[in-house]
Amino acid sequence: MNTPPGVQETDAARSAGVIACHECDLLQRERPLPVNGVLRCCRCGAALYRRHGPGLDRALAYAVAALALFVLANAFPIVGLSVNGDLVETTLFGSVRVLYRDGMWPLAALIFVTTLLMPAVQAAGIVWLLLPLRFGRRPYCAEPVFRMLHVAQAWGMTEVLILGLLVALVKLAHIASVVPDIALWSFGALMLLLAAAAAAFDPRDLWARLEALPAAGQGGRPEVAARGHAAAAPLLARTAAGSGRCVCHDCGLLSAPLANVEGHDLRCTRCGSRLHLRKPNSLARTWAFLIAALVLYLPANLLPVMHTSSLFGAQKDTIMSGVVYLWTSGSWPLAVLVFIASIAVPMLKIIAIAFLAGSANLGSSWQPVQRARIYRIVELVGRWSMLDIYVIAILTALVQFNALATITAGPAAVAFGAVVVLTMFAAMSFDPRLIWDTKAHAHGATS
Repeated sequence: MNTPPGVQETDAARSAGVIACHECDLLQRERPLPVNGVLRCCRCGAALYRRHGPGLDRALAYAVAALALFVLANAFPIVGLSVNGDLVETTLFGSVRVLYRDGMWPLAALIFVTTLLMPAVQAAGIVWLLLPLRFGRRPYCAEPVFRMLHVAQAWGMTEVLILGLLVALVKLAHIASVVPDIALWSFGALMLLLAAAAAAFDPRDLWARLEALPAAGQGGRPEVAARGHAAAAPLLARTAAGSGRCVCHDCGLLSAPLANVEGHDLRCTRCGSRLHLRKPNSLARTWAFLIAALVLYLPANLLPVMHTSSLFGAQKDTIMSGVVYLWTSGSWPLAVLVFIASIAVPMLKIIAIAFLAGSANLGSSWQPVQRARIYRIVELVGRWSMLDIYVIAILTALVQFNALATITAGPAAVAFGAVVVLTMFAAMSFDPRLIWDTKAHAHGATS
């Protein structure tokens, strides 16, 4: 459902809330939506908000089940490898421990954060916020927990882990007998439950319930919070920046004019997140992360990502040789998938972000809608490059048969992990509103 471009100043429209698109900064009126409906920006097509219906109770149920499965998935081995009667099993934390023991602590930390810490924070954060609300009480420290939940949803990568486990199992099947364990199925169910909880969790409904409680507005700034809602503000400017307002990227609140907010460290009056008319030093930070990722991209693909030692000698594998191995062994769908996720996507992501940052630097007004779509695609696919990192973690933890065969992570694994993280930081640093600023200035930002 799209907001119509022409907004008529009727009495009903004046009483409706005013929202700003977090991607192009355009001011628009809220519209009633059917259940599962989506309101999209009439200029750039970004999703402004979704109506989930009575989804918070479902989100709570999914999150509680996800926490139970998280404990189960980490209490039992994921998979075992049997060779000549010897059985080697590992948990996900065991894979992290092996990498740390082998001196690959940056890789161990990355896997721990994205597959253990962030999924746990995501499930626990939803329970923390929604369980007290279920009994009509305000959750303790709701604002920082909400902000933490927003970060956890961006960095939790359980779905990529599951795909990495599938690729690892195909490779392990050519080495020895693979014995799937209970944690493998638990992680699969955990992935589905976390996705369902995230889909049912409605921040707008959450804040509406929080503000309806007697304790709403506490924190010493109730009068500022009241001004923060733009409920009856007329659309005198085309963009939020043109009216001196900021949209919160965490909770979506359109904050009061900057002249009414004291201090230089501006924060959302509802959730406490930092506010900026535009992300500070956005292009400089984007280029810095991007150049660092480009420098590391070559060693990530040229140096060995794994070392294999066996009775038949030693072998060094690069990312590309792993793709060739999957192809020649008959697993061509997985070979194509690994090639796209580990080789094509990182390079295309670097090119796409460089194009977006360069066009913003030049003040280009060329095809802003298409550039906005490129930005959304970059954000969507960036995490899938972690696929090969998870494959390496499982292989190094399981193939530990001493004299028979041993696999250890190579230097390219650390470089590749850094490329993935740096490109994600580059995408997060880029402010998509810069795509529209030149066009807005050309047509009059306050028209």
